[in-house]
Amino acid sequence: MFADRHVLRVVAARFISRVGGEAAFFVGIWGKAAFELEADAGGIALVMAALGISALIGSSIAGLLVDRYDPRRVLVASEFVFVPVVLGLVFVESLTALVVMVFFLGLVGAPVFTAIASFGPYLTADPDRLGKVNGYIEGASWSAFVVGPAVGAVLAGTLGLDSIFILDAATSVVAAVVVWGVTVRQLEVQHRRGGLAELFDGFVFSYTNIRLRFYILIGSSVWVMFGMFSALEPIFFRDILEVEIETLGWVNAIFGFGLIGGTWVASRLPSTYRSARSLAIIVAMTGLGSVLYIGTDRLGVVVAAGVVWGAIIGLLAPLHRTLIQLNSPDEYVGRIAGVTHIHSQAGHLLPLAVAPALAAAFGIQRTLIGVGVLVALVAFAVIPVANRLDRTRIVEVPPTGLPDPLDEPKSVTH
Repeated sequence: MFADRHVLRVVAARFISRVGGEAAFFVGIWGKAAFELEADAGGIALVMAALGISALIGSSIAGLLVDRYDPRRVLVASEFVFVPVVLGLVFVESLTALVVMVFFLGLVGAPVFTAIASFGPYLTADPDRLGKVNGYIEGASWSAFVVGPAVGAVLAGTLGLDSIFILDAATSVVAAVVVWGVTVRQLEVQHRRGGLAELFDGFVFSYTNIRLRFYILIGSSVWVMFGMFSALEPIFFRDILEVEIETLGWVNAIFGFGLIGGTWVASRLPSTYRSARSLAIIVAMTGLGSVLYIGTDRLGVVVAAGVVWGAIIGLLAPLHRTLIQLNSPDEYVGRIAGVTHIHSQAGHLLPLAVAPALAAAFGIQRTLIGVGVLVALVAFAVIPVANRLDRTRIVEVPPTGLPDPLDEPKSVTH
């Protein structure tokens, strides 16, 4: 019961923090760039590049800090440092200023994601519970994905766009206070080699472990697709769907319901589906789901397809994280989480260099459809590799997704 209370604190902190974060990203930053500052594809790609590059730096440092101090301390410190930076976005009045502020935002925000991604093994030593803990955390993230953009849409339409950044600062403070009382278990730590050497060790272990390498790289392919969407999706809403800025928030909120549904379904899948092969297939489905979402100029179809695409991503995220954590030794949990986040940000960055040119040559929709199809083809191509990993698997993968209601604690007061 005691441990469950601390899990729920982390879940609550994650939900509260991400409500502000999702509102700030999908409506605040995207809205300020595309609608207030009227940035083109190149301008938005520059903003996303600044965010991605700084997140690479932040993730590298954060993984090392988690292994040295634990994710609770890193999360609390990061949330408090985040506050003045996000408030700085209120005073941005040019695209150049937005790029600079977003760079610092990524630098201090990336450790929040790395710390959260590392929490599972610090909250339970039981492999059978690890998937459920990750499911709790992912469920909170997806719930915030619904609430955050919707709140952002309301604020943008009433109090103005800058009020969203004030909300993000407030939710960060509350999240830090909530997670302050969490007690984490002490992981087994071996001899420390020093900062840079330890950081290097995290990369070496991640790349030389065949399972980790596969999981990290196939997950990175999805982020390549997300990077293309980050640069072009706001313009798709503005120029092709021809909708108002608030629609960014409402569509992403509805998209979040699909994420929650997919996470719920993940917890009900038979154990035979918890495998590298399933991961590859779901990645392929994620690519195809993006084609459904972007392949129309009708808002109603976009909304419906967004729910389907969200459900597929909801299946993917908990399984991906659990597979990585099961293959992460205690002393490497934070650094491997950091390497995973670095790969996600690198994947997110790569398309930004070519997105404007591709969009100019082929159009917004064709470019996004192309990257979705490419991700699907790559995932289908590596299924034989996934099959070989599954045949030699030693550790049985625990269930992922939201906990079964019958297993939930009846009280969290003691």
